[in-house]
Amino acid sequence: MLAGMFIHNVFFWLKVGTPAGERQALLRDCREMLSSIPGVRHLWAGEPALTPRTVVDNSYDVGLCVVLEDAKAHDIYQEHPKHKEFAARHKDSWARLQVYDIR
Repeated sequence: MLAGMFIHNVFFWLKVGTPAGERQALLRDCREMLSSIPGVRHLWAGEPALTPRTVVDNSYDVGLCVVLEDAKAHDIYQEHPKHKEFAARHKDSWARLQVYDIR
C-alpha cells in the first residue's frame, strides 16, 4: 500500500425477504456508481467467498472494498452525490452495515 492511501471496507447484510435481484443491483451500483467518485483508485465488490475456516465471517451478503487516495479523498467520497444516491437507493434493504477503515 502506498503511503497515505485509505482503505474503506463495507459489509452489507440484507433484510430477510429481500428480493434476489436487490443483491445484484447493490453489486452493480457499487461497481458503477461508487467507482466513478473522484479519489477512488480501486474498488472491488462481491459476495462472500465462503472460505471454510472458523476465523472467516461468511454471514454478510455483499462486501465492498474501496481504495482511496488518502483520508481527504475518503471524506469527499462520503459526501459525494453518487455515494448519497447509492445509500438512498439501497438502504431500505439493509438489515446491517459494518464498516472497517484502514489508513
